[in-house]
Amino acid sequence: GPTEGLGKIIQRFPQKDWEDTPFPQGIELFCQPGGWQLSKERKQPTFFVVVLTDIDSERHYCSCLTFYEAEINLQVRDWHVSVFKGTKEIEGEEESGLIQPAEVFAPKSLVLVSRLDYPEIFRACLGLIYTVYVDSLNVSLETLIANLCSCLVPASGGSQ
Repeated sequence: GPTEGLGKIIQRFPQKDWEDTPFPQGIELFCQPGGWQLSKERKQPTFFVVVLTDIDSERHYCSCLTFYEAEINLQVRDWHVSVFKGTKEIEGEEESGLIQPAEVFAPKSLVLVSRLDYPEIFRACLGLIYTVYVDSLNVSLETLIANLCSCLVPASGGSQ
């Protein structure tokens, strides 16, 4: 149905705030501007940037890559069909057999937060993380993200 869920942070790197870079509170509210909604079909990944301004007027550029993962809805309830103990009952008639659970897709967002405004570089970084995650490549996400965080970004207007 059109019910809307709430987003929650399931993993973050670094796990604790850096002294000079606190983690923006409530960032999960900005990851899904249309709301955290399930979908009956897998949607294409989307990318966008949100600019958050903190209390000290510091800008934080939040690059978001959202994709959809299959989730299994184990409770199939509809006014036409009731599911119980491997038997289905349709309008008073009972049929034996197994019912396959309905498949739905849930949004998941990868977010890169920076004080620098490099949306294309951040899009490429998130695309790399997404590829490693989705293709289950033999690379630790922690190692990959640590390598990305240790990259030096050139000064604005400088050489690449």
